Amino acid sequence: MFQHFPGNYVWNLSVNLAMEMGARIGEVDRVCRPLLEAAARGEDAGTADLMAGWEAQGDTLVGLAAEDEAAGRLLSAGEKLGRAATYFLTGERMQAAGYAPRVALYAKFRRTFDRGVELAQENAERVEIPYEGAVLSGILTRAPGDGPKPLLVMVNGLDSTKEMLFRTGPGAKLAARGISSLALDQPGTGEALRLHDLHAVPESERWATPVYEFLAARDDVDADRIGLLGVSLGGYYAPRAVACEPRFALGVAWGANHDWRAVQKARRDREGERPVPHYWDHVQWVFGTKDLDDFFEVAERMHLDGVVEKIRVPFLVTHGEHDRQIPLQYAHRTYEQLVNSPYRELVVFTDRTGGTAHSSVDNGSVATDLIADWVAERLGGHPDGHLDGHAS
Repeated sequence: MFQHFPGNYVWNLSVNLAMEMGARIGEVDRVCRPLLEAAARGEDAGTADLMAGWEAQGDTLVGLAAEDEAAGRLLSAGEKLGRAATYFLTGERMQAAGYAPRVALYAKFRRTFDRGVELAQENAERVEIPYEGAVLSGILTRAPGDGPKPLLVMVNGLDSTKEMLFRTGPGAKLAARGISSLALDQPGTGEALRLHDLHAVPESERWATPVYEFLAARDDVDADRIGLLGVSLGGYYAPRAVACEPRFALGVAWGANHDWRAVQKARRDREGERPVPHYWDHVQWVFGTKDLDDFFEVAERMHLDGVVEKIRVPFLVTHGEHDRQIPLQYAHRTYEQLVNSPYRELVVFTDRTGGTAHSSVDNGSVATDLIADWVAERLGGHPDGHLDGHAS
C-alpha cells in the first residue's frame, strides 16, 4: 500500500482510496506534504488540517473547471469537477461525526459530483428507492442496448459511499460486459446516514429486499439476474442479504467480513487497524447507538456463522493476503461455510497479483477485473466485451 504518512495507516488508507477514485499524484502530494508533521501525531489529531488541505485543492479545481466551462470545454470541466468531488469527500470522510464543518463540505461535494457527472456526460443516473419514509439513493450505470439487463447491486462498507463505489468499483467494467450496476448508499452510509438519519442494521435483508423489489419492477432490469456485492463491511452485509433474500441470483464479498463482532473486540483490545479516525464515535454514529455498551450489543449480532450455509446461489469471496483490518482467516471461514452454494469461489490476492491490502485498496483493478468477469460469466454477460449480436 502506498504510504505517504509513515506509521499512520488510517491516513494512508484515505490517500489510497482517493487515488483509486482518480486523484492525481501531483495534487495528492500538494495536499499531503505539508501535513507530514500533523500525521505523525496520530490518526485522530490533525484531521481538521487534513480536511482543509483536501478542500483547498478541490476549490482550485472548481475554479479551473469554471474557466473550462466558460470556454465551452465541458468534458474537461466535468473531469476536473469529478476530481474536486473526490478531494472534498476524502476530507469530509475523515472527520469526527459531530464536526460541524463537514456538513457544508458534504453538501459542496454532492453539488460538485453531480455537476461533474453532467458535464462529463458520464454513465451515471441517480436513483432513489423509497425506504422507511425516506429514500435510499444510488448511482445506476447502464449496460448498452435495449431491453432488460442483468444488474449487480453494490453496497458500501462501514464508512464508504456510493460515489466511492462508482469511482473505484467495477460499474464501468460491468457495463462493458453487458451488466448494469447500482452503487447504493444503504442505511448507515452516505446520504442515508448524513441526510436521512437512517442507521445501519445487522439484518441487511431489511433494506436489501425492498431494493431488490424496486429494481425487479423496472423495465430495464432482468428480475431473474440481479446480484449483490458488498465491499469491506459489505462483506458481512451482502452474504447475509443473499442468504435471507433468495431472489438474488448471486453474491460477492469484496473483502470477507465473516465475524465483525470479533473484529470489534480485537479493536477494543488495540489489535488490528481501523478504517477511519475517531473510530468509536464513528461506529456509534453509523449504528445510532447511545454508547459503546449499546454498540457492542448490536455488534454481537454481526457474524455469519449459521447464515452463509443458507446461500443457494453462486458466491465469490475475495480477500487481500495482507489485509490489516480483517484477518484472512475470515475469508476462508465464509468460503468453507458456503456448503450449499452451487458454485463457490475464494480468490486471495497475493504479492504476485497485487491488491493485497484491505478490499484491494492498493490496486483495485485486479479485484474489479475479476469481479466484472466472474459476474458477467454467471449473469449472462460477455467477458469478451463483444456485445454486438448478443441478446443480453
